Amino acid sequence: MGDELVGRQRERDVLDGLLQAVRSGQSRALVLRGEAGTGKTSLLGHLAGRAGFARVLRVSGIESESEIAYSVLQQLCAPLLGGLDAVASLHALDALAEPQRAALATAFGLASGPPPETLVLGLGVLGLFGEATRRQPLVCIVDDAQWVDDASALILGFVARRLSAESVALVFAVRDSPVLSGLPEMAVEGLAYADARALLDSVLTGPVASHIRDRIVSETRGNPLALRELPRGLSPAELAFGFAGASTAPLDSRMEQGFQRRIAALPAEARTVLLVAAVEPVGNPQLLWRALERLGLGPADAAPAESDDLIEFGAQVRFRHPLVRSAAWRSGTGPDLRAVHAALAAVTDPETDPDRRAWHRAHASLGPDATVAAELERSAGRALARGGWSAAAAFLERAASLDPDPVRRGELLVSAASARADAGAYGSVPDLLAAAEMGPLKPLAQATVESLRARVAFRLHHGRAAGPPLLAAARRLQTLSPAAARDTFLMAVGAAMYAGRFGADDLRVAAEAARGSLVATSTTFPDLLLAALVSWVLDGRAAAAPAMNRALDAISDDGDLGHVWLAAAVAYEMFRVDLAYRITAQSIRVARESGALQLLTDALSIRSNSLIDAARFSEAEDLLTEADAVSSATGATVYQLSRLHLAGYAGPAPEVRALFDAKVQDAVDRGDGRLYTLATRSRAVLGNGLGEYPAAVEAARDTYAHGELALATWALRELVEAAAYAGDAVAAAEARDLLRERTSVTPTGTARGLQALADALAGASVAAHGATPSPGSGIEECFRSAIGLLSVPETAVQGYRARLLFGEWLRRQNRRAEARVELRAAHEALSTIGARFLAARAERELAATGESVPKRAGGGRVELTAQEQAITQLAARGHTNPEIAAALFLSPRTVEWHLRKIFAKLGITSRRELAAAIRDRS
Repeated sequence: MGDELVGRQRERDVLDGLLQAVRSGQSRALVLRGEAGTGKTSLLGHLAGRAGFARVLRVSGIESESEIAYSVLQQLCAPLLGGLDAVASLHALDALAEPQRAALATAFGLASGPPPETLVLGLGVLGLFGEATRRQPLVCIVDDAQWVDDASALILGFVARRLSAESVALVFAVRDSPVLSGLPEMAVEGLAYADARALLDSVLTGPVASHIRDRIVSETRGNPLALRELPRGLSPAELAFGFAGASTAPLDSRMEQGFQRRIAALPAEARTVLLVAAVEPVGNPQLLWRALERLGLGPADAAPAESDDLIEFGAQVRFRHPLVRSAAWRSGTGPDLRAVHAALAAVTDPETDPDRRAWHRAHASLGPDATVAAELERSAGRALARGGWSAAAAFLERAASLDPDPVRRGELLVSAASARADAGAYGSVPDLLAAAEMGPLKPLAQATVESLRARVAFRLHHGRAAGPPLLAAARRLQTLSPAAARDTFLMAVGAAMYAGRFGADDLRVAAEAARGSLVATSTTFPDLLLAALVSWVLDGRAAAAPAMNRALDAISDDGDLGHVWLAAAVAYEMFRVDLAYRITAQSIRVARESGALQLLTDALSIRSNSLIDAARFSEAEDLLTEADAVSSATGATVYQLSRLHLAGYAGPAPEVRALFDAKVQDAVDRGDGRLYTLATRSRAVLGNGLGEYPAAVEAARDTYAHGELALATWALRELVEAAAYAGDAVAAAEARDLLRERTSVTPTGTARGLQALADALAGASVAAHGATPSPGSGIEECFRSAIGLLSVPETAVQGYRARLLFGEWLRRQNRRAEARVELRAAHEALSTIGARFLAARAERELAATGESVPKRAGGGRVELTAQEQAITQLAARGHTNPEIAAALFLSPRTVEWHLRKIFAKLGITSRRELAAAIRDRS
């Protein structure tokens, strides 16, 4: 099949090293990235050929199948499940935990059930791979990954990032796919000049001048497929001008055209064989031969295509190169394609694969067909049940093209546009809505069109311009669909919040309009959330607090986290950081299980903010990287809170200042007041970390002045510290009192901890300037109370900061020995998590006590990594390996591997000794 390699020593070494790691019991993931024809497929062939010690699974993404949810994942996993037989597949899942087994069965259509959670499904695939490697290592190869369906790509990306000790290689070849960004990559470029010349010389059949050969090598940039294929059938005279003279067509298009010329030269029967193979995505030879039989063709008709090295028939049908498949597909005429789809529909089992059968039937239809349209609509429903928004949209679009009822056609197009928006495919929405409006639309459908347009505009640009259209759409929906109106009012109020300081009176106007739509007796989370926000805007924070808490309490009952970007802000406003920590974790699961990329960008960013507060900076950075990849795919505006928040702690300072300046300018240009305020709040954190207290005072005051949800409240915490250290005791006391007005309304542990810290800082500032301290607890007692209340997982960063501030106060009281204890603890913790500015501040304070900064690793003590510590704690509490794996998003095999390392580091031999070993190290 032409998988031989010319040159490529660097690439071979990388792939051989990957296989060596897998053979030794490790796992590896790798993305081969390069343009079409650079040799990615040949490198995958080299990898498969060298993996004789392992079980090799090999699949390819197919453009025509890129909308079918989990299609590639199912093809990859089918051999591990005993093929596509439902009974055998379900039996093969018995070794997995029940939630994972159910998720896989639902995703692959083996059983009915609720949409599978992506995290659970990803863990199920990890477990499936782990079980397979108990017999032999596993090498999974995914070619043409740019055509992998979104649902499969998300799961495979999840799995690739969590492979560790399962003896699995997961290798992708891709032209471009942002979903796979962040994985280890190897660029596959054209051949070096000498290798390219040698390859060209091997395929030329006649004399061609040396300078023409050089031109051809230069023109192809050493692309090996172009060098092999483009000279075929060209005369020396044609080659004398390179491949196509002054052709400006992209190289991959010209290579595909070359394959089309070869296909056109085949007998008609062989061309039909190639077309059927191109349309049939799985490469199932039995299905292919049955379809060919219905077309009156047999194996003899396939021989010319196989002898011309275009296709290979074996255990799996395999094309010479992915461009051959696309060339064969594009070479088919309309009647030919309809005949092929009809044959494939006839041989596809309606029980085991109803969606693909419906897809074939739809493409076989020449004109309107209400029966097929209804079948496609049912397929869309099944796709949504599996979390396939993109697949549902594709089914609905095709159904609309076949439905003879113009009203129904418009409704299907609106539903397709909504699914595209939920999938984050915003670029497709305007054309679908325009097509829907070409026919008659009922009032509800027309109002939905307006709502969708406004919703997409807000997702793409969080500026002031998005608010008024959302509000107009919400008003129109009031009498047509109260639930849709409520959701649109929520977005309209949220958009006005984003406009913030640039929104003039927009927020009040939106809240007053929304108040008229409130359902006083409703207890659902979205209704309560809207009522709470309206009250906060119109009645004030204190009056709205009970309603805000009622909305937050309903989250656990309702579970609707489609508005997590608002719910998390309300939770922070009410100092319910523990709840924000929980719902942000839930939000990612909801986003992934629904395949809703529009929600996933928010969910990833907001969850990372909770992880920052929990002092889990590296995990937060991982989620932000994923959020960037998803936003790149959708074009959506990324929620900036976490990126700016992390920068305020982690630096480095020059880059952070440049980032803040850029975001402020961006906010001004777009009319995004919340982004502006996020930047000023992070400037305050940065100023306090660097000891630039006057600048921190200015930034914190600017943040507080505009009264934005959550941001204003937490700005007071920064303002008290900055003012106290800047020597402005009056400003520190004023900020403390403003904070007390808020914490007294919702006295959670976080609220009481922040208030105790503010009391300590303001009291110390007043005492330092000779004034009379305010009545209440003593300064030291306030510090100790703050440390105790804030040193919980959800507010770990604030706990570390409180210890730093307490240590600084103790040093200024000349209690140096006590100060060192607090400062050492703060320095160790802040250094470990990467809060470089605050860690440096702790280091300076330690030096002022007369102590040098302690080394973090010393005395021969072997440290456990953060992941090893988490596994140790869970194992010591009696959790099993599968339970630990589920909690930490790992496979059980990886947990086993880590435990062996942990035992060696701790010098123990069993889990029974873990608790004692932990005590000895503490």
